[in-house]
Amino acid sequence: MSARGAAISGLVVGALVLGVAWLFDVSVSHVTLLAPVVVLVAAAVAGLGVFWYRAAADSLRQSKHPRVILSAAAAVVVIGIVLTVLGVELPRE
Repeated sequence: MSARGAAISGLVVGALVLGVAWLFDVSVSHVTLLAPVVVLVAAAVAGLGVFWYRAAADSLRQSKHPRVILSAAAAVVVIGIVLTVLGVELPRE
């Protein structure tokens, strides 16, 4: 591995550790001990994101009406944002 690659990897891991410590309100020293787990989980989430993106893009390319599908997806996202801003909560059972 080159020095540049090692430096970039170190910065990414450091950012992940700081992000997890901030997100879960845990001390940085505790998260540093779990850095390998944090990296594995981040890699798994990124891999799943790429997988689902490629599957959606492939399905969209093969569909007969891609604009309708994209419009419906955008409408669902906008409705979710509007309902969240308005403070609407779904009933819980």
